[in-house]
Amino acid sequence: MSHIVIIGGHGQIALKLAPLLKERGDSVTSLIRNPEHAADVEAAGARPVVVDVEHASTEELTAALSGADAVVWSAGAGGKGGAQRTYAVDRDAAIRSMDAAHAAGVRRYVMVSFNGSRSPLQIPKDHPLYDYAVAKLAADTHLVGTELEWTILGPGTLSDEPAADTVRVTPLGEGVSPDTSRGTVAKVAAAVLDQPATIRRVIPFVDGSTPITEAVADVPEEYSDIA
Repeated sequence: MSHIVIIGGHGQIALKLAPLLKERGDSVTSLIRNPEHAADVEAAGARPVVVDVEHASTEELTAALSGADAVVWSAGAGGKGGAQRTYAVDRDAAIRSMDAAHAAGVRRYVMVSFNGSRSPLQIPKDHPLYDYAVAKLAADTHLVGTELEWTILGPGTLSDEPAADTVRVTPLGEGVSPDTSRGTVAKVAAAVLDQPATIRRVIPFVDGSTPITEAVADVPEEYSDIA
């Protein structure tokens, strides 16, 4: 049994991930900003802890992560609050959480990012997701440079389609459908936490036909060259 802390515990992926971890015997703590979301988190099988990661210091995050075996970052500004908040959450708070994980002695760190988080970004500056992409790439690049046992998940365009046990590990490109079920992302996150071969790997993926456990066990090393 492991103790997993999910940051962004009321997000749709997090609420799908918590019961998967609970069912296999892990204990789960979910960090949430809004105390009114506690009941939803508890219903998913996690222990809610109120921590506003946007404003929490590294020391406060270190305390929240103390005793964890692994951290899953699944938080995000979600486009609310404009570019300033996007950078505050998706870049700055994420980086503080990595530093906090190191300070707390947590080795394993899984980042939920996006398919395409690599340099140079293939998103024009006038695209509505440009600031998000820049912020995520900055956080991912910082993570790659840490001593943490990291994995970066790169799903495509998120959908509410039913979760599947299969994926296609690939960067987006011509002939690749970007669709990725949130439920499947949760299953991939659970799988990589249990698979040492995914440590220090970037895993870009979309909905597909390869069993998740097989797909994440043999990810090309070149996908991890994001800078």
